[in-house]
Amino acid sequence: MKKTLLSLLAFSFLFSCKQKEKVDTIVINSNTYTVNFNFDTSESFAIKDGKFIAIGNNKEIQEKYTALNIIDAKNKPIYPGFIDAHCHFYGLGLQQQKVDLVGTESYDEVLQRLIDFQKEKNTSYITGRGWDQNDWEVKEFPTKEKLDSIFPNTPVAIRRIDGHAMLVNQAAIDLAGITLDSKINGGEFIKKDGKLTGVLIDNAMNFINNPKPSKKEQIQALKDAEKICFDLGLTTVDDAGLDKEVIELIDSLQQSGDLKMRVYAMISNNQKNLDYYLNKGVIKTDRLNVRSVKVYADGALGSRGAALKDEYSDKKGHFGALVNSYKNLQKVAKRIADSEYQMNTHAIGDSANYVMLKTYNEVLKNKNDRRWRIEHAQIVDVKDFDLFKNVLPSIQPTHATSDMYWAEDRVGAERIKGAYAYNDLLKEYEKVALGTDFPIEHVSPIYTFYAATIRKDLKGYPENGYQMSNALSREDALKGMTIWNAYANFEENEKGSIEVGKVADFIILDKDIMKIDGKEIPNTKVLATYINGEKVN
Repeated sequence: MKKTLLSLLAFSFLFSCKQKEKVDTIVINSNTYTVNFNFDTSESFAIKDGKFIAIGNNKEIQEKYTALNIIDAKNKPIYPGFIDAHCHFYGLGLQQQKVDLVGTESYDEVLQRLIDFQKEKNTSYITGRGWDQNDWEVKEFPTKEKLDSIFPNTPVAIRRIDGHAMLVNQAAIDLAGITLDSKINGGEFIKKDGKLTGVLIDNAMNFINNPKPSKKEQIQALKDAEKICFDLGLTTVDDAGLDKEVIELIDSLQQSGDLKMRVYAMISNNQKNLDYYLNKGVIKTDRLNVRSVKVYADGALGSRGAALKDEYSDKKGHFGALVNSYKNLQKVAKRIADSEYQMNTHAIGDSANYVMLKTYNEVLKNKNDRRWRIEHAQIVDVKDFDLFKNVLPSIQPTHATSDMYWAEDRVGAERIKGAYAYNDLLKEYEKVALGTDFPIEHVSPIYTFYAATIRKDLKGYPENGYQMSNALSREDALKGMTIWNAYANFEENEKGSIEVGKVADFIILDKDIMKIDGKEIPNTKVLATYINGEKVN
């Protein structure tokens, strides 16, 4: 009898083992935020063929599944892979090959970095990005005299951090054919005492033709950007403005397995791109999605290029400007509305936001679920918030904590009430897409979460947070970096949450950003990033 019982137990054990489904990976002992409809948490999940096939507790998953790869999360928090809804992925990679001017505290420091770079690289045309006169003691645009004396024969063109202003030397001016009589719509050649200062605003920068990177440099740029993003927990990036050549290079690298990052590509608004992509229709693979157009309405607040309804508080008689004519913006909107594509428009000032919101609502009157986006929605007239009911706000929380030192100087105490108003925007559309605009801001989505919820910069300023009535809850911020961003990309059925059938993109952090003290959030580290269940960092 005893032997029979033992035999039955053994048979039962073997039978139960045989009944376990083989999967690729099992994760156990985790604190997983699924970001599903109920915002459930779980201990364990199973992955097969790059997708989540089961989510539950340790016992449920281990009784049903078996895998050679078992990840013990040791009670660390797990989240869906972070998605950046507005960035410049390719630009970030190219920046690694240029002079990095981010964080410079004076014009002299900018010049020294240029000197050091040229000693090492000895390039025929010096380019770079990242200076911001608002961070200097003298908060005025620089002029080119010192640049001319240091680099009399080598062209230099360095962009302001927001990408909407550029400082060039005389060698670059001569090469571009710019003169005192040069004129441009939607831009400005800044002059002083009847001379060109070397500062170009918005469309004036189009005169400068920087050297085109080689294919080898382009590939390296994409790989460099991917590594930076994977290390910081990003699994999908929305690149805001790419041309056909770069999109096709991304696709080829993804197809060959040399680039694993998922890319939502916004095509740059030019005739060539529109003619090709709008006629071709949506292009969708498992890692690439091409179905939107990036359009510019105005410039940036920091360089006073944002289009305002009333004059700048710190520059009388100056209103900024639309970088595209109202007629052209309407024409482009109507053309995109007649296609399958989404329109994503850069709008900073309250005038630019009003123009685009009215345009969107007019051309989409009888069209459903188009998910057209306003990128930035930075300064909005309080009377215009209701125009966002059918327009998705795509916002970048670290812009608020970078700009808060000087933004009110630009627009005054009354208009600032409608600035960086993320919670007010959320109330209108009931979703917000969160991004960084990197490399203008730091790549880290952890910093995005911190700025959205705590509303302080990395120095802990201001003590009580900036305009806290517009802070997002931690749950809304997490949704804004995952499922709502997937929705913004028409991909909510395939990613953005840890649910059965979705791609197994997830990250493991060393701290639970949903629960830790606010001041600890920026110190949180990404322990691992997974795409399709494969560890990529």
